[in-house]
Amino acid sequence: MESGPAIFAGVVFALFGSGLLAWTVTRVRHREPVAHGVNPVASAVLASVAALLALGVGGWCLTRV
Repeated sequence: MESGPAIFAGVVFALFGSGLLAWTVTRVRHREPVAHGVNPVASAVLASVAALLALGVGGWCLTRV
């Protein structure tokens, strides 16, 4: 019964991380800003780190099932 919340959290983190990473890569490839009013390199790096962190947490949650 306790594996249900872990699966849900893992899937949510994995979907968020993969979506954020795909969006960031698309914006960088088109040479468009990831965040307006911020240094383009810093915003791309910060968004990538957040996406990879979310993917890592999602993977960790899914291994705890």
